[in-house]
Amino acid sequence: MQDQEVINILQNRLKFSPKNISDLKIFIDELLIANKKHNFISKSTENVIWLRHILDSAQLVKFIDFSKGSLSDLGSGAGFPGLILALFNSNKDFHVKLYEKSPVKRAFLKDIKKKLSINVEVFANVYKDFTDSDYLVSRAFKKLEAIIQVSREIAKKSHKLIILKGQNAQKDLEKAFKKEKYAYKLENSITNKDSKIILVNFKK
Repeated sequence: MQDQEVINILQNRLKFSPKNISDLKIFIDELLIANKKHNFISKSTENVIWLRHILDSAQLVKFIDFSKGSLSDLGSGAGFPGLILALFNSNKDFHVKLYEKSPVKRAFLKDIKKKLSINVEVFANVYKDFTDSDYLVSRAFKKLEAIIQVSREIAKKSHKLIILKGQNAQKDLEKAFKKEKYAYKLENSITNKDSKIILVNFKK
């Protein structure tokens, strides 16, 4: 899929505005510059960054109601998916929090926040302060079992857990829910036919 095809999907199917697209282009430029020094993303994915990283993250907007509540990204890395979701969000009362333990990555996220005036907060401690969020999202953070544990034990309120996973999603879910059963849905990723989006509703 070519970059322009991805941009068309972002605008037509996911409703990203022209301003969103412009900001994403600036973000990509900054990320590629930083990546030369810090290796935030695999060098092999730089040429397909719109598909592999931007669209992969952006597709989660379909499962989030931005009219109310808040969202936390566990292990945001270079901003995937949380920063992309924050960039899309136009509601100043919907709060997005990015949790990243790497000081270098946190500095990058804060720089992008300032440069693009994004409504987002950046935190160091993944296991603190995100507990009141309505949505927890994760991409390449920890094993599914660990994410489920954090979601189940740390969050104070009912919430939706949204996880981007590869082709072993079903097997990982069965392992993670071996002792306790939770209702979940598997959605197909629009970026890779073998990848899935896991949706779990946790009730408190």
